[in-house]
Amino acid sequence: MKYRPIAAIAALTLLGTALAGCSPSPTTNTSDTSASNTATTSDTSTAAADLNLITAGTLTVCSDVPYAPFEYEDSTSPSGYVGFDIDLITAIADGLGLKVVVLPTDFTALQSGVALAAGQCDIGASAITITDERKANIDFTDPNYDSLQSLMVRTDSGIKTLADLAGKKIGVQAGTTGEIYTNANKPADAQTVAFPTDGEMWLAIQAGQVDALLQDLPVNQVHVKADSNYVIAEQYNTDEHYGFALAKGKNPALLAAVNAGLKTLRDNGTYQTLYNKYFG
Repeated sequence: MKYRPIAAIAALTLLGTALAGCSPSPTTNTSDTSASNTATTSDTSTAAADLNLITAGTLTVCSDVPYAPFEYEDSTSPSGYVGFDIDLITAIADGLGLKVVVLPTDFTALQSGVALAAGQCDIGASAITITDERKANIDFTDPNYDSLQSLMVRTDSGIKTLADLAGKKIGVQAGTTGEIYTNANKPADAQTVAFPTDGEMWLAIQAGQVDALLQDLPVNQVHVKADSNYVIAEQYNTDEHYGFALAKGKNPALLAAVNAGLKTLRDNGTYQTLYNKYFG
């Protein structure tokens, strides 16, 4: 992404993207289930007590919402939010015996590490691209998603490539890898217009204030699914990987626990189920 939010929620689970999958669900041994469950409960309870959380028994998650399909509001969810990021971190928290509280957070404060260093939350889950620059202020978990950037334009615009935007305006989200890619690759006389959120970007292109949006492919796909007046003109392989973010050097126990939980979800097929739900 995001170095990253919205369109109609009804389109969210119809997203399609050609991104890397993960390992299939292994065969599960169902013998001695009672003993296994008891050990698991004991282990997770002990682990949760050692995670230095802001609130005992609760994983407080900072997220720049809405940014569908990764995070958006849903009143039917216990936390009030769903999406690939939210569902994934919730599944990890469940394995640790923790409930999840989502704290809407400005992306700039999140990707810079400021919100985490200030103790506003335990972890950031917000389609955050892992970069060397961000690693200076953030501890990242293992990657949980591989992303592409994309260019979205009006269907009748005649714009086919980034080069066609000479003399035009390109909407991006401030502080994101989309903004960085745009500034590095746009025509010299094209203007980059930065917005705080994807929602404001979407309104801007609808109002004719910008001629294109350049941002994460899955997010642009939400808009295209919702409105046939828009199309993905180009996709860019920027070799981006998202991770969950923690305050630099402050909670190695939580970092290790989340990485272990992510591996478990990959191994037991839960990760693939969530991936298919939001991108398949």
